[in-house]
Amino acid sequence: MKRSILFDTETTGLDPATGDRVIEIAALELVGDLPTGRSYRTLIDPERDVPEEASRVHGFTAADLEGQPKFAEVVDEFLSFIGDDPLIAHNARFDFGFLNAELKRAGRKPLDMARMVDTLDMARERFPGMPNSLDALCRRFGVDLSARTTHNALLDCKLLADVYVELMGGRQHGLGLVADGTHGPAVMYEAPASRRVVRVVPTQAELAAHRAFLEELKEPVWNAE
Repeated sequence: MKRSILFDTETTGLDPATGDRVIEIAALELVGDLPTGRSYRTLIDPERDVPEEASRVHGFTAADLEGQPKFAEVVDEFLSFIGDDPLIAHNARFDFGFLNAELKRAGRKPLDMARMVDTLDMARERFPGMPNSLDALCRRFGVDLSARTTHNALLDCKLLADVYVELMGGRQHGLGLVADGTHGPAVMYEAPASRRVVRVVPTQAELAAHRAFLEELKEPVWNAE
């Protein structure tokens, strides 16, 4: 079955071209679009300061990262985990940009952009004109956000895995093979006795944004009398 990697990064800022660096990488293995239980996560010494505004987002300070490995020391392990499989991320161009800057600094080949699967693009296509941040999608699909007090990369990966399944059409229980641990063989994913039905109820703000989007379209067929 198809293997892919869902991943996220945390950084010291917004632009690698101005010297911002990766401080955390997390990744989950998916087989048949479902998590297998295998994951990769590391903190990284960015070899620079961590601005206060960045710390407010992800919760890490320079002191937290002191003594952590540098990117060049974890690059082989990271590349081994992701292999040559598709790479899924939310706003993936941001994460690809940072990882490719780190790979270039380490003297490695950049990630091929053809491997990129961007769940933000998927969400915008499915919900045009509506908020499509990870938080907004979790609320829309009924994914529990209670643990997300900061942008922890591994937690964000786990939330995005649930969102990605819904963007792909929902779980097809009992039809796929999923590994039951980090090294075990694939086993059948058994269907639960009853499946939770996710009812999407947009907020008033989302409805207003959607109406504004429709007004920009020229003679949409669904408004025809």
